[in-house]
Amino acid sequence: MDASVTEPTPEQVRDFIAASLACEHVVVEGDGRHFFATIVAAEFEGRSRVARHQRVYAALGDRMREQIHALSMKTLTPAEWHASRAADAQPAHHHH
Repeated sequence: MDASVTEPTPEQVRDFIAASLACEHVVVEGDGRHFFATIVAAEFEGRSRVARHQRVYAALGDRMREQIHALSMKTLTPAEWHASRAADAQPAHHHH
């Protein structure tokens, strides 16, 4: 095991993303190899999911990409995020 290659912490991954992407909200969970990130950024507006993911990978940079073996992410615009949070908070409406 090469001691110079340390596995990134979820905090480091989050900081990397936040450093190059103007995020309204970023949460990263992970165990050093597999990560799950929820990223909310206004610049995702009007972009496809693939384009959003490419933007996040670009924000991570080469070094971080090599260290992360798997990154799953949920990329949302602020409007999408607020809508999804509102949906979670709202009781279901029943139509009579």
